[in-house]
Amino acid sequence: MTKLTKITLMAAALGSLVAALPAQAGERLDRIEETKVLRVGTPGDYRPFAMKEANGYAGYDIDLVKALAAAAGWKVEIVPTSWSNLTKDLQGDKFDVAVGGITQTVARLKVGDFLPGYAPFGKAALVPAAKKDRFTTPESLNQPDVRVIKNPGGTNEKYVLEHLTKAQVSTHPNNAEIPGLIAEGKGDVMITETMEAKLYAKKYAGKLHAAFIENPLTPKSVMGFWMPADDAEYLRVMKYLWDITELRGEHAKLAKTWLE
Repeated sequence: MTKLTKITLMAAALGSLVAALPAQAGERLDRIEETKVLRVGTPGDYRPFAMKEANGYAGYDIDLVKALAAAAGWKVEIVPTSWSNLTKDLQGDKFDVAVGGITQTVARLKVGDFLPGYAPFGKAALVPAAKKDRFTTPESLNQPDVRVIKNPGGTNEKYVLEHLTKAQVSTHPNNAEIPGLIAEGKGDVMITETMEAKLYAKKYAGKLHAAFIENPLTPKSVMGFWMPADDAEYLRVMKYLWDITELRGEHAKLAKTWLE
């Protein structure tokens, strides 16, 4: 079967699926089909996945979720949230899917479902370039004179609270501002993921170093689009939209733009 034949068959299947929705869909999918709007929650502070900018939101996740919505004839409405409120907002029906570099975890699976994982990563550390030779082991990060800056909520904070108990830990509310603080010498360590660490080390070349890239601080995991699990038909449609946009090459094209 050729790639073109697969796309044709999947497109036909989507048409049949959407046509059957009024009789089969749950409440969430009914509302989305009626309004033609997919509500997308994001903290919007995590490059290159989702970042709030002057003219709106940009990033791999933003473009990809728009591609998914477009394949179903929906528009995207961005709903701002935060890492510390992400679970509460998902459970409170503030949005239909959460994006923006969200780590797949068992805890999150207990309250929702994920689309297929992407962007494999492990925890890394952003440190001042001038101090890179000091921070070569996990133990070197966990010292009384090491200043760690963390963002509240999410798995990065979880790592800091569990593993950097001897360090001087402070909290900054805006994740996107922390690399700049480290570059300015106002801190020594930011725990993040390999993708973000490499991006900011490039942005602040000569000032920041991405440590533990080849040998991450944690076992590798994947990102995922996180959704409420209250409507089986909605989940089925979203997984189909993921598959069809991947088959059409949209995932690969966006990865070249944002992740490579």
